[in-house]
Amino acid sequence: MSHPPLRSARLLDQLRERIRYAHYSLRTEKTYVYWARYFIRFQNVKHPKEMGAKEVEAFLSYLANDRKVSPSTHRQALAAILYLYKEVLDIQLSWMEQIGRPRQRVRIPVVLSRSEVALLLAAVDNQHQLICRLLYGAGLRLMECLTLRVKDLDFDRKTIVVRQGKGGKDRLVMLPATVTQSLRQQLSRSRALWAEDRSNRIPGVFLPEALARKYPRAAESWAWHWVFPSPTLSTEPRTKLHRRHHQYEQTVGRALGRTDRPDSDT
Repeated sequence: MSHPPLRSARLLDQLRERIRYAHYSLRTEKTYVYWARYFIRFQNVKHPKEMGAKEVEAFLSYLANDRKVSPSTHRQALAAILYLYKEVLDIQLSWMEQIGRPRQRVRIPVVLSRSEVALLLAAVDNQHQLICRLLYGAGLRLMECLTLRVKDLDFDRKTIVVRQGKGGKDRLVMLPATVTQSLRQQLSRSRALWAEDRSNRIPGVFLPEALARKYPRAAESWAWHWVFPSPTLSTEPRTKLHRRHHQYEQTVGRALGRTDRPDSDT
């Protein structure tokens, strides 16, 4: 597959450029840049063009033996390095396909009983309890829940539209009756922040791809506002606009006791 010429001069900026051309998520971008930078620094800042299978395998061995990362993290690092070679450096050598992949562990899933779920939800603070109830009751992933917009909730049909789920796919899930009242209260809090932003002339929320150009006023509309907006404004890493984002996955994840994989740009 042919790509347009790279415009950036720095290697990691070129990696970002290729990832954005492929319409990968910001999290994927941060993750791949993280592992590419880690790999280069591990090899004393040698350029990847000067390295090959020996250096890649040494890095992966270090991750497995010294860092003792999980197989999924190990595969994530390998995927980032291979993407750097194939898509940015346009290098496809036989050794890339010969690098061993760690085996996926097969585990028996942990299934909680109703009483255990009730105890778990009761232990969550009020700020994040509705999110947990939606994760459990509607089968949402954390980011799917945090990126819900007002228009995705249909109280009449009792459904939730999940946009850009795993694999970039949309799907329809049932809206649990037990969270309906709490969701309406959350929308009232969200609407207050939306009204405050409109009063202060804050730029509208982020819209995917070219929708912001196609519908210039949609970003400021109530329908496109977040169900779970962040209480503070922030600067988006790509657009550099200072506006209201949805609640952050890392913040909510830490509150729920979850340990995130490396996806930082630092």
